[in-house]
Amino acid sequence: MPLLQLEQLSKWFEIKRTIFSKPLYLRAVDGVNLSLEEGEAISIVGESGCGKTTLGKTILRLYEPTGGKIIFEGRDITFERAEALLWYKRRAQIVQQDPFGSLPPFFTVYRILEEPLLIHQIGNAKLRREMIYKALETVRLTPVEEFAPKYPHMLSGGQRQRVAIARAMILRPKLIVADEPVSMLDASVRIEILKLMRDLQKRFSMSFIYITHDLATTRYFSERISIMYAGQIIEIGPSNNIINEPLHPYTQALLKAIPDPDANNRKIFREVPPGEPPNLISPPPGCRFHPRCPYTMDICRIESPPEIYLQKDHMVRCWLYAKK
Repeated sequence: MPLLQLEQLSKWFEIKRTIFSKPLYLRAVDGVNLSLEEGEAISIVGESGCGKTTLGKTILRLYEPTGGKIIFEGRDITFERAEALLWYKRRAQIVQQDPFGSLPPFFTVYRILEEPLLIHQIGNAKLRREMIYKALETVRLTPVEEFAPKYPHMLSGGQRQRVAIARAMILRPKLIVADEPVSMLDASVRIEILKLMRDLQKRFSMSFIYITHDLATTRYFSERISIMYAGQIIEIGPSNNIINEPLHPYTQALLKAIPDPDANNRKIFREVPPGEPPNLISPPPGCRFHPRCPYTMDICRIESPPEIYLQKDHMVRCWLYAKK
């Protein structure tokens, strides 16, 4: 049984123009199917505005789902009341994008890490101290006696993100959603933070959902990659398959857009389909990528493609691969 299973999960945001007009809906997440095994890491990749952060926050029930199902450890938590989800909050945590804004500025590192232990009423003061120091050692903020009394403004960006990771894993959750955790860090620090999270994932058998727009880092972090476009998962498969044999034209475009340090191998930007992602208030009919796709057929403009499995573990939503 998967640790996490999403079935046609949707999150629409209501937009009211005037009190007399009918509301419009921004379809940030629109019918997502996804499963995650215990101890597995999966990446969700897509352009800004494609809905990947909304998907992550909906999975954590920070946003109320509009429809579909969220099943965690075999239990349907889609519409459970917030007060009944304290057990889930302990098992599922988040590492946010901004290491500067995600930590309370007036709390010391010690107090930041103690907060989740207090909320979940874990241990006495002595045990909590041991857990906090162990968490700091785990994320390599040593000597712990020096870092524990510091405030966030006294730390570098990479150190702040290590504190955020320690806060997320101190409860030993089953699932961590890492929402672009390295996008605001210096390039020299990014690989260290990714390697740290990967080591923690393997060491504690935690499942990770790594949300990113950077396809280049995903093969080093996750077993599977999921490509998201305009609120939908359009391709998912093993990391090597997605990187080496991408099926969807959008996935192929993302790979072509990755800069190559070798000037002789660089892809020219005219190979990437032009245009912008669609408006999620009124997405185009049929395949949502068809206005930008170089292979558009008549059916693409009319009917949304189904999930097509060319292999057992590699799915694509594209009419190019439908059986004739």
